[in-house]
Amino acid sequence: MRDFADITVTGLGVTTAVGQGKAAFAQGLFSGAHRFAVMDRPGRQLDTRFVGAQIPALESTSRLGARELRTVSFTGQVALATLEEAWTEARLDDFDAERIGLVVGGSNLQQRELVLAHDRHRAKPRFLRPSYGLSFLDTDLCGLCTAAFGIRGFAHTLGGASASGQLAIIEAAEAVSSGRVDVCVALGALADLSYWELLGLHSMGAMASEDCADAPELACRPFDRRRDGFVYGEACGALVIERRGARPGRQDTPYARLSGWSVQLDGNRNPNPSLDGETRAIRQALGRAGLAPEAIDYVNPHGTASLVGDETEVAALRACGLTHAALNATKSITGHGLTAAGAVEAVAVLLQMQHGRLHPTRNLTDPIDASLHWVRDEAVEAEVRHSLSLSMGFGGINTALCMSTCDS
Repeated sequence: MRDFADITVTGLGVTTAVGQGKAAFAQGLFSGAHRFAVMDRPGRQLDTRFVGAQIPALESTSRLGARELRTVSFTGQVALATLEEAWTEARLDDFDAERIGLVVGGSNLQQRELVLAHDRHRAKPRFLRPSYGLSFLDTDLCGLCTAAFGIRGFAHTLGGASASGQLAIIEAAEAVSSGRVDVCVALGALADLSYWELLGLHSMGAMASEDCADAPELACRPFDRRRDGFVYGEACGALVIERRGARPGRQDTPYARLSGWSVQLDGNRNPNPSLDGETRAIRQALGRAGLAPEAIDYVNPHGTASLVGDETEVAALRACGLTHAALNATKSITGHGLTAAGAVEAVAVLLQMQHGRLHPTRNLTDPIDASLHWVRDEAVEAEVRHSLSLSMGFGGINTALCMSTCDS
């Protein structure tokens, strides 16, 4: 069995509707804040009233000038700002650029920008901005980030639907573990949805209905009996992953080590979850971490508020012997970041471990299983030495990630 004991997280960046940057995000989490409202970004509403959580303002990165930023999509701007925070904390400017990699989690990331471009130039397509030839490709984010930060190791995108953010972390950890690079940044990129994607997700029954527009603060309710599907939330997360000892003389204490992980497939094109796939992912991640289920102090579940998905996830936790662990649902505060969700939730886990506190779960008034150890109305103090974070994506993708304190 491969030894993952020296794979650590040394930098974090995060941008969400409830806070940009680690400090603001942590404050938003522990207070149970929200920014759920009827979404109003251009290209996101048609004759509909979809509820979501939008980033209120974005602090731009200093890596690009104003002229360059004019050609960068909202997804790209959020990626740069989020990566800047993680990069600066990990002090990567002084590291060998050829030994740094980048994995961007997500696909079809800039849909709203593309719809706006199509609408703007429908009558005069030959006036289309040349940068469109780059921006309709997800690899544009790789080019943007590697140019801005000087990354010279490798970079690629990785699509796993709502598991993309956690898949990016796992791929980055594998790259460091194998020696391909010494440091790798995992970026869960913002999926900028247009009204087309919102309509499609709504029509398949995955999203909360438009009926919640009159009380948007009550719309997002993972694991509650009154849940009605997921509520979208703009978000982006970045983690710097490196092998312990890769930089001799570095004194900073890592956030945690990535002690085990797993990716399991269901062989299923459809969006429905699989109890077998989820339990296999959990058990393999625990096995690779060398942890018995009772060693896990806290689980951060996928928890989208899907009618079937939440029930299946609770059944998986029961089947894997994790009913003793504390539970909360980060999406109840941030909304569902889709491609970014797994990375943002990993950041949330690490901040909770660092602060010794677990954030509340909004709108959990009638849990589907009240016997589990939910953190409900208020944040609670908790020592977390071993945690488990879960992500699932359409197409039968199941991932699990164990994070442990460096002294455990």
